[in-house]
Amino acid sequence: MKSTTRALKEWNVAVNALETGKTIVLLRKGGIREQAGQFNVADKQVLLYPTFEHQQPDLLKPDFASQVKTVESGWHPEMIRIGSWAEITDVFLVAWEPAITAFFPYHIWNEKFVGDRLKWKQNQPIYILLLRAYRLAETVEIPYITAYGGCRSWIDLATPISLEGSEAVLGDREYIERSNEIRNLIANPPKLAEEQAVETVSIQTKPTSVG
Repeated sequence: MKSTTRALKEWNVAVNALETGKTIVLLRKGGIREQAGQFNVADKQVLLYPTFEHQQPDLLKPDFASQVKTVESGWHPEMIRIGSWAEITDVFLVAWEPAITAFFPYHIWNEKFVGDRLKWKQNQPIYILLLRAYRLAETVEIPYITAYGGCRSWIDLATPISLEGSEAVLGDREYIERSNEIRNLIANPPKLAEEQAVETVSIQTKPTSVG
C-alpha cells in the first residue's frame, strides 16, 4: 500500500509512545459512535491520528501522565500532525483480568484505567492491539475538520497520505521479541484458569515493512 486515508484515532500521548518505541500496545473497547457501540478492526494498515480529546493524566503511568498537553480549544488543534502509521499485527479479545494485568509493564496505562475499562460494558471483552509503528518519510499537517471529531476510533482523512519511504520504529528482531512476550503472557498468565481466558484473532503474525 503506497498511500491511505484510513486512520486510527488515539490519544496524542499514546501515539507518541508508539512513534518512539515506548510501547507496541493499545487497549480499546469502543467509542460511543462505534458501529453497534463495539470496537472492531477492519483495517490492518492505518495512519495514527493523535487526539487531545479526553486525555486524562490520572489514567496514565506517571512517566506518560507528565507528557499530556492541552490545546487552546481544549479539544483539538487547528492543524493535526500525522507522523506515523502502523501495521496491526495482532488483535486479542480478553475478558479475564489476570490475563490483562499480566502484561501491565508493556503499555502506558495505570491500574485505574484498566479497572475502568473492565467495568465499562462488562459483557464486552477488552481489545488488545499489537502495532508495529512506522515513521513517515515526511511529517504531514492536515487541517482539522468536523468529520474527524466524535468518540469513534476509525476515520477517513480528506486526502491520502503517502507511506512511501517509511521506516520502522523497531527492527524486525526487537518487534518479534516484544510481541512474542506479550502473546505468551496473555495466553499463559502467571495464574492459569481452567476456563478459556483469551480468544485470539490473528490478523498477521509476521511483521512487514514498507518501501
